Amino acid sequence: MAHDVHTHVKTQTQYEYSRRKAKNEMQGQVTTFAIMIFLTLIAFTMVHAGFSSLLVTPIILLLAAVQVVLQLYYFMHMSHKGHGTAQFFIFSGALVAFITVLTFVTIIWW
Repeated sequence: MAHDVHTHVKTQTQYEYSRRKAKNEMQGQVTTFAIMIFLTLIAFTMVHAGFSSLLVTPIILLLAAVQVVLQLYYFMHMSHKGHGTAQFFIFSGALVAFITVLTFVTIIWW
């Protein structure tokens, strides 16, 4: 049944385009990874330096939120086409969770 096998041969232009696209995607992922390592180092440095917990806690939460968005966007491939519905549900859920936490914090503190 070897005669039923179909192979698709790429032209030189298609090959160069796919290599350039893969290279750009890899550069974006490496850059994002470096940014996330840098954000983690900032958080560890702030804790190790002994800053006030009233200063450190919101900054660490902000850095964590930035890292979650970067991971969803680059490493979970949300930047690609065709993920609009998944993006909508993920970010809607995050918005509902944020509003819920904000509501409970407001009720408890005020």
